[in-house]
Amino acid sequence: MSQDIWINLPVKDVKRSTAFFNEIGFQAVSMGNERAKLSVGQTTILLFPDGVFEQFTGSKVADTSQNAEVIFSIGANSREEVDAFIQKVEFAGGSIFGKPSETDGWMYGAGFADLDGHRWNLLYMDESKMPKR
Repeated sequence: MSQDIWINLPVKDVKRSTAFFNEIGFQAVSMGNERAKLSVGQTTILLFPDGVFEQFTGSKVADTSQNAEVIFSIGANSREEVDAFIQKVEFAGGSIFGKPSETDGWMYGAGFADLDGHRWNLLYMDESKMPKR
C-alpha cells in the first residue's frame, strides 16, 4: 500500500484559488475546470469545486465563516519568513486571524484564512530556545 496522502479541499472557484495560492508562493496547477493540484512542500492538496467535493464525499461542505474544519500548519525557516509570507497573504486577498507573534519564547507564527476560509498557520520554531525536558 502506498503511503502517499492527498488532501482534498473544497473551493468555490478553482481558478481563483489556484491564482491565490500561486501568488502567496505555493505551486498550484490547474488540472482542467474541475480541479487543481496544490503542492506545499511534500504535501499534495487537490482543490475541487464545492459541488464536486460534496458529490464524492456525500456530505455538505463546512461553512468556514462559522466553523473551522481543519488547520494546515506549515513550518517556516525564520521569523522573517513568517512576516514576509503573511504580507503576501494579505496582498493576495487572504485574511489574517493571528498576527505574527511569539509564544513561549521559542515559537513565532501567524494564522491566515485563504479565499474560502480554510485556516492555515505558519510557524517558526527556534529549537535552540526550546525547553529541555
